[in-house]
Amino acid sequence: MQTAVLLLIPFIASLLGLFVPAQHAKKFAFVGSLVAFIVAVIVFMGFPTSADYQYVLDYLWIPSIGIHFKIGMDGISMLMIMLTTFLSPLIILSARDSENRPAVFYSLILFMEMALIGVFVSLDGFLFYIFWELALIPIYFICLLWGGANRVSITIKFFIYTLTGSLFMLVALIFLYLHTASHSFDITSLYQAGKSLDAHTQGILFLFFFLAFGIKMPVFPLHTWQPDTYTDAPTQGTMMLSGIMLKMGIYGVIRWLLPMLPDAVHQYSGYIMWLAIIGVIYASIIAITRTDLKRLLAYSSIAHVGLIAAGIFAFNAQGLQGGMIQMLSHGINVVGLFFAADIIQNRTKTREISQLGGIRTKAPFFATAFMIIMLGAVALPLTNGFVGEFLLINGVFQYSPYMAAFGGLTIILGAVYMFRAYQRSVLGETSVATDTFTDLTMTEKAVMIPLIIMVIWIGVFPNMFLKVSEPAIMKLLAGY
Repeated sequence: MQTAVLLLIPFIASLLGLFVPAQHAKKFAFVGSLVAFIVAVIVFMGFPTSADYQYVLDYLWIPSIGIHFKIGMDGISMLMIMLTTFLSPLIILSARDSENRPAVFYSLILFMEMALIGVFVSLDGFLFYIFWELALIPIYFICLLWGGANRVSITIKFFIYTLTGSLFMLVALIFLYLHTASHSFDITSLYQAGKSLDAHTQGILFLFFFLAFGIKMPVFPLHTWQPDTYTDAPTQGTMMLSGIMLKMGIYGVIRWLLPMLPDAVHQYSGYIMWLAIIGVIYASIIAITRTDLKRLLAYSSIAHVGLIAAGIFAFNAQGLQGGMIQMLSHGINVVGLFFAADIIQNRTKTREISQLGGIRTKAPFFATAFMIIMLGAVALPLTNGFVGEFLLINGVFQYSPYMAAFGGLTIILGAVYMFRAYQRSVLGETSVATDTFTDLTMTEKAVMIPLIIMVIWIGVFPNMFLKVSEPAIMKLLAGY
């Protein structure tokens, strides 16, 4: 029942939001997403320490082909639901009141929240695919209708990339369905079907699934859609993409790929880890050279996700737990960073770092908030980023010390481009663009303060979250 409620709240709110007057659309959407977050917190506080799926709803949806509307959650799902429901109201609150067609804009965000939750709770392969595709529809229209000058070509590229990967995943799901004992898309049946296949067949299916998940994350060299899309999308679209949607790909690897095709994972994980680590170094070097603040953050996201991918494919407890906590941390940090970039752009009408400077003297609260979130992003001890990156590097080290050495460069290189950008944009003398810069409004503080709290909270009390995912992670490793 709880799982169904978490799905229904944003879905119903998205439908009703279409009929809300424009001047009340933002408030309605915020309240709807806040209610979903409150329900998620209640479920989280009472979530049992168990590896089994909880709050399962199983309805035979299409009997003729064995498709069930089966949803439920374990600790892995629970953390992703908490991330989604925590960030969604903040993303809505961060939007400017001057948005065109606000009822449609906020309804699309709520619908996307519903689809993302659906991805994280689906226990049927076909249902998982449906929610996976449904999440693409609202972000496509958000980017297309509210994006920048090049939104049409960039959004089409993004759509083609993700849709192509999804089609490969659908083919793989159908193939596995045909090899189940009772022709079922049930997650357990698909696991058994995948494990029963020979190594060569598993390898082909591994490639098909990885194309879908790797594009969504994205990992090198499947990342080329990301910098343009993150830069050109409206800030709330970028937040949804970077803060939550890319976690779909990482979650797909953990939930479906690793336990379903173990022989292929064992055979090809090393190659994927090297690709991920190459992506870490490549994206970090590119970020150092960027002068557009939003584009710099886009490449920073690729680097962080690369380390998460490497840790997950190391397939040990430290790597997987590091991936889980870092998904939470990255989502929080990247939303805060893109919001800071949006504030700078809104006040100065530029994202060029060379045209900024001296913001600290004009907006000390903003400068402090920006610094705290940035410190989380560069993995300062006692911040959220440190916990995840320490566990990830530890997990990769157990697989290969050489990979860990190269992967660990993300901390050094990340500090270079983040501190450099902060110094040039926030410190120093004011410029023409920043001379009239004002500090955060109450609404902007209402977005920033919860993010800052979580940066510190996860860094100081990580076990509050790690203990939720640990039983499911250990079950996953035991079944490998």
